[in-house]
Amino acid sequence: MSSITLCQLDDITDGGALGLPDHQQLHPSGLVAVRQAHAVWVYLNRCPHFSVPLNYQPQTFCTYRGKILMCAHHSAMFRFDDGICVEGPCQGARLDRVEVRVEAGSVVMDVQD
Repeated sequence: MSSITLCQLDDITDGGALGLPDHQQLHPSGLVAVRQAHAVWVYLNRCPHFSVPLNYQPQTFCTYRGKILMCAHHSAMFRFDDGICVEGPCQGARLDRVEVRVEAGSVVMDVQD
């Protein structure tokens, strides 16, 4: 097993989201990272409602109150910390989470060799 750096913690606005299109080899729709202070969560960039990307324009994600990621297509609202849809057409569904950790200011993911 090896590790890859997805981005730097400071690349993600506190309370915001960052698309990670350079890692489409991990999933065709890419990944999205969300942040609150020093906590980071990464999800597949795919809404469980119709399996469409969460963003409408490249690298533009909608967040709400620094703790909700919103699907630009259906306005489904997902909590940063667990990816559960708390409002919208897929309420109760969950985003697909990618396990990451923060090491020395980098968001790192383990991958199989």
